[in-house]
Amino acid sequence: MATLRGEPVDRPAVNFYEIGGFAIDPADPDEFNVYNDPSWRPLLQLAEEQSDLIRMRSPVKSRSHEPVDAESPRGEFFKTEKFPADGSRFKRVTLKVAGRTITSLTRRNPDFDTVWTLEHLLKSTDDLKAYLELPDEVFDEKIDIAGLIEEDRKLADRGIVMVDTEDPLCAAAYLFSMEDFTVVALTEQKLFHRLLEKLSHHIYARTRATAEAFAGHLWRIYGPEYATEPYLPPHLFEEYVVRYTGPMVEAIQKHGGFARIHCHGRIRAVLDYIVKMGPAAIDPIEPPPQGDVELAYVRRQYGKDLVLFGNIEFADIENTGPAEFEKLVEKTLEDGTAGRGKGFVLMPSSAPIGRKITPRVMTNYQTMLRLTANFNS
Repeated sequence: MATLRGEPVDRPAVNFYEIGGFAIDPADPDEFNVYNDPSWRPLLQLAEEQSDLIRMRSPVKSRSHEPVDAESPRGEFFKTEKFPADGSRFKRVTLKVAGRTITSLTRRNPDFDTVWTLEHLLKSTDDLKAYLELPDEVFDEKIDIAGLIEEDRKLADRGIVMVDTEDPLCAAAYLFSMEDFTVVALTEQKLFHRLLEKLSHHIYARTRATAEAFAGHLWRIYGPEYATEPYLPPHLFEEYVVRYTGPMVEAIQKHGGFARIHCHGRIRAVLDYIVKMGPAAIDPIEPPPQGDVELAYVRRQYGKDLVLFGNIEFADIENTGPAEFEKLVEKTLEDGTAGRGKGFVLMPSSAPIGRKITPRVMTNYQTMLRLTANFNS
């Protein structure tokens, strides 16, 4: 919190992102729970005992980009079927609206904590027009502030709770395959704006209610990366992110909260737009080749406006030898804290999703903690 408020700190904060962030139960024997493998235990313990914890929680559900599971009137339009096949778990969603039947299909494998979308819900502009016919009540949500408060109480001074939420662009893009999303967002801009406006209503209501009742906390807003290059040109970042995500930032910070913009990939061309929204922080600031900007540049040009979270690629944690990784962390700490500006949090861009944690991965996480603890800016 001192870092977010711009107060002096004895060392940079260091956070493992999803490790210690997501709600994980290593004791759950479910065969699809990768975290019950014994190789995960030391890393989870390391995060809990030595890192600066940021619990990632939603006031509505664990994956807030998915449609709301309301009993009514959602049940009038949506039907969800879950079934096992070939060792995987599948979920099919069927939407009937405006005379059309539209389906999606996802798959979950037992050895990876991720969901593959095999079939996206919207596949054409006709599907989109039908989707827009859904009544707004379908998207109503039950907001659980008490869960956030209880998580904050349990965590005490071991870390902080971060409210995790999609923006309207994420909620919209998630409905399409990446190919169809980029085509619709480029060629059907008026129609796409209608979708963003429709999806923004419940997201704004959730944001306002949570920001007021759970004031003064960190938030992560994910989704802006859908409007970065090479997917969309920078001017559409202003159209689809500044216009629709900006009000979320304003609502959060009106009540003393700290809005952190989550944006993977190539951010150089949209950094001015991000600053224009007035957020407190940005992550994960990926270095080339995953991104297109160096941390030192972002610190120099935007460090006075933004707390910086990053910029360790998980690919480096997984693949880089310990000696070389140590040099990489040292440089990241130096670049992230150089000169005058707001704070820096050493953090990877993502986390392991597989069942096994290798000795190299464990060593590299330990290196992040050790070098940060001994770092003098």
